[in-house]
Amino acid sequence: MADFAMTIDGSAVDGGEGFGVINPPTARVFARAPACSPEQLDRAMAAAARAYSIWSRADGVRRAVLREAATTVLAAAGELAALLTAEQGKPRAEAAAEVRAAGAWLRYYADLELPRERVGGDRRDAVEVLHRPLGVVAAITAWTAPIALAARLIAPALRAGNTVVLKPSPHTPLATLVLGQVLAEVLPPGVLNVVSGPDPLGARLVGHRTPRAVGFTGARATGRQVAAAAAADLRPTTLELGSNDPAIVLDDADPEEIADALFWGAFTNNGQACTAIKRVYVAQPRYQAVLAALAERAGTVRVGNGNHRASQLGPVGTLARFERVGDLVRDALAHGAVAVAGGAALNRPGYFFAPTILAGASDGMRVVDEEQLGPVLPVIGYRDLDEAVRRANGARSGLGASVWSADEDRAAAVAGRLVAARVSVNSHPGVLGPGLPAGDRVIGRCGLCGYTARQLLIRPSGASRPGVGNTEGAAGTR
Repeated sequence: MADFAMTIDGSAVDGGEGFGVINPPTARVFARAPACSPEQLDRAMAAAARAYSIWSRADGVRRAVLREAATTVLAAAGELAALLTAEQGKPRAEAAAEVRAAGAWLRYYADLELPRERVGGDRRDAVEVLHRPLGVVAAITAWTAPIALAARLIAPALRAGNTVVLKPSPHTPLATLVLGQVLAEVLPPGVLNVVSGPDPLGARLVGHRTPRAVGFTGARATGRQVAAAAAADLRPTTLELGSNDPAIVLDDADPEEIADALFWGAFTNNGQACTAIKRVYVAQPRYQAVLAALAERAGTVRVGNGNHRASQLGPVGTLARFERVGDLVRDALAHGAVAVAGGAALNRPGYFFAPTILAGASDGMRVVDEEQLGPVLPVIGYRDLDEAVRRANGARSGLGASVWSADEDRAAAVAGRLVAARVSVNSHPGVLGPGLPAGDRVIGRCGLCGYTARQLLIRPSGASRPGVGNTEGAAGTR
């Protein structure tokens, strides 16, 4: 097994005996990752605090270094993508695209300006709103897209002038550990520290006395715990959480025209994305045709090891998620749903679950009401559009939604009634690129400002400075 190291103060650091990392296609341990000790976490935090004093004041350096970081990450894309496929399971092409996205996020933030706004004051004052860095950021990322999520978190935090201590998911630590080593080649020591370990490392990270802010991507339940821990010290927290995204297919949609986009809107990354479609509401006149089109695609998509070129979908990423998907499907079948495609684990080693399309599903079933985060999609018929909108808005979602129709204006009108941070017509929002805000997943300029504190700079205007303006009295004394 290859040796992997944490990055603390710019140096590679071992972590004792470490812990095993599982290869999802085989369900076997294939590598070991270092387990960060409490003392090593203290060292990482101290290094980040020391680096902050210089990094926070070096705006031009931050720009240049982040540009170089993007180039360095892209140069290491082959190694990072291979590790990502090995530990997460996604096809190699998808893993490579994720690494490219990470490079794009770093480059985007390198060129983004922190806003500096002139605001109204009285006649005697000039007032500006500035954005100052917060300090050390404690960051935790999820296993679904570890490299992209790490870049989306660390890029705005570093660009704003903060330093970071990053902990990846214990399910997918390896590519992120190597990312830390790659970035250590260009970032000053201590600016980015990457530590790994099983629980309770996450709790120790968030509860540590040093961080001034927290960034987290992952499940809602864990996010609540992170927010509660950060709230004890009133530390700002950026949360990127899951979502139960709905799609509504109107009665004029062409099933064959929308089927591919609808299917991949749900099954990209094997459904393991907070931005994936999790439930589809279809008007009854189109229900059977949409159901058949989705079932045909689920039955023919190629599921296999992500290292095999032919594979379009890989395994489920973790044992816990694999078991949860099975539980949700069995519960749905027991309550009257029918699997028109899939419906069970595949008879092979590893965490492979057949892409599943469920007919006869309804609100109230767990598979509809809860985020599956896996390769299963319930398809729900409706007769009344108002009722479909109400049901789509009923489950906790918050991130994305989509409306599908032959009439884009009609679809846009329905989209305006959905409670979601972004809504698409005839596509699903998916992962947004840089520059757009996304509800509770703030990115772009909003994401950058999320890692800052606003400061009012108030100084005398020219008219009120000593010796400037109001010279009438001075002239009278000459």
